[in-house]
Amino acid sequence: MDIMLPHLEVLKQYWSHDSFRPMQEEIIMSVLNNRDTLALLPTGGGKSVCFQIPAIMKEGICVVVTPLIALMKDQVENLRKKGIKALAVYSGMTSGEIDAAFDNAIYGNYKFLYLSPERLRSDIFRVRLEKMNVSYLVVDEAHCISEWGYDFRPDYLLIRDVMEITGPIPVIALTATATPKVAADIVEKLGFRESNIIKSSFSRENLAYIVRYCEDKNGQLLRVIRGVRGSGIVYVRERKRAEEVALFLKAQGLSADSYHAGYSTDLRSRKQDDWKNGITDIIVSTNAFGMGIDKPDVRFVCHFDLPESLEAYFQEAGRAGRDGVKSYAVQLWNNNDVKRLKQIVNISFPEIEYIKDVYQKLYKFFDYTYGTGKGDAQRFNLVEFSLKYKLHAGSVYYAIKYMESEGYLELTEELDNPSRVMFIVNRDELYMVQLKNESLDSFIKSLLRIYTGLFSEFVSIDEEYIARVLRNSKAAVTSMLMRLSRMGIMSYIPGARSPLLIFNEERLEEKGIYLPESRYNAKKDMHMGRAESVITYVSQDSSCRSQYLLDYFGEDSSPECGECDICIENRRSDGRSKEIERQILEALSNGPVEVSGFTSFISAENKVIISSIRDMCDRGILKIEGDTVKLASKR
Repeated sequence: MDIMLPHLEVLKQYWSHDSFRPMQEEIIMSVLNNRDTLALLPTGGGKSVCFQIPAIMKEGICVVVTPLIALMKDQVENLRKKGIKALAVYSGMTSGEIDAAFDNAIYGNYKFLYLSPERLRSDIFRVRLEKMNVSYLVVDEAHCISEWGYDFRPDYLLIRDVMEITGPIPVIALTATATPKVAADIVEKLGFRESNIIKSSFSRENLAYIVRYCEDKNGQLLRVIRGVRGSGIVYVRERKRAEEVALFLKAQGLSADSYHAGYSTDLRSRKQDDWKNGITDIIVSTNAFGMGIDKPDVRFVCHFDLPESLEAYFQEAGRAGRDGVKSYAVQLWNNNDVKRLKQIVNISFPEIEYIKDVYQKLYKFFDYTYGTGKGDAQRFNLVEFSLKYKLHAGSVYYAIKYMESEGYLELTEELDNPSRVMFIVNRDELYMVQLKNESLDSFIKSLLRIYTGLFSEFVSIDEEYIARVLRNSKAAVTSMLMRLSRMGIMSYIPGARSPLLIFNEERLEEKGIYLPESRYNAKKDMHMGRAESVITYVSQDSSCRSQYLLDYFGEDSSPECGECDICIENRRSDGRSKEIERQILEALSNGPVEVSGFTSFISAENKVIISSIRDMCDRGILKIEGDTVKLASKR
């Protein structure tokens, strides 16, 4: 019998909750009934529980495809803390690590195997997959499979190949940002047996969307923070700006810090923990921050620069107010931001010939000849490459990203992999080594005390922490690990920090690189269209902000929120209009008044007074005869 525990009991046992969030239970029941399911939940809606609970309840291993390595690692770590066996395979791991992980997935009674999408290309994975008892296939960030989505990744299209190997198992697709067009495309691309889309409203009643036009952004940001108070995130586009804005806030006596991918893993972890634990109130960050962070009491999210799409904005803004308490999503902008956003779209699409030239130079950089390189992953230093070939680093980056969208290459996020170790002898053999090598005995015992699982999988270690425990130097610890590795007792992989460039195809001659101009232009137009949607969102002053966003995501009958800057301004305008109307009627109580004479009675601009008079005439309250205004009821 497949189902072992009721879903509520699993929720209580592993998450210590008595009830589900909105829509979670409906999604879980759909999955448990073996239906292909597309779940659309807003940021913070608890998407992972929707597949984790069914997978725990069913025999076999759940394969999860997700593009975000940092988030993947966090989810695996969180599952392990709950006593649930989970592992991850992604670029940057050695062949030995990958082999051990797949062995565990087949024979180790694991419940979850997380995969980065490029691993789907691997023949080794496909061969091993045939031996796995797969319960469910989960497609996280499912919008990545759609060319209409804002973050299309060609490797996601390989999921259909995986489905042919696993046979007819339920597919669970999840996303927080999908327009109706993208949702329909996801269902088609994943070959759902029936269209089954479960959508929670993206409405956030406790979140007020505020847009402020300002030239002095630092000053406006300061007013926002002092007006809202509490924990917050400030998103900026560039690393340098993150540091500058954080320094400015600190100089104003505020508890603030910066965060971006340029900091080391340890430093990022400390900064993140300080913010999560309330030691730091405000984190100023690039979009490297926020994914997978569960902090419910974020009172505001402020975008210092314009985002590239409403999908990205909505996801980031949604990190505010997850506890249901009134919170704010604030967007700052000015005309320079509009120009800059359009420039970014244009810069993001270098000329096709330039892209082809970068393609050839990348293969040449790693000494690949024509017909070689397919499937290889190389640590890549963008600056070093750009300097060698006298190219602009930004243009090179966008050329690579375009080739990535066409499936030729892939540039991973900057990986900060810690050192990993695994004993490659059994316990009895290790014991004999300890007896024969007294100098190694205490070191091995310490490793076994500090870390578990060293005989079954590669385990991340911290040489500095080991050194502190042993009261020794990091160099001495590293030397000891290297010695064990040379003796064939342990596999030791020193930590490294850099992105990986993955070559999905063998090196092609220029005529073999297919980058059609029509598709290039269509992609550029689509990106510019998303940028224009952002510009319209901030510049329009007539529609409720929440209504505008919900309409973008296919909810076209939502009520006005009453809390955004436009709703508040409309309320104020209504109040001012009523007061002006009252003063007009008071002025007319003693008889007709010339149009130009109202300024003597009413402290408002003449055009505002005239607008009110015309409106009152339209409603039959007043009438105009020549230059004179009188009450319609009096003859």
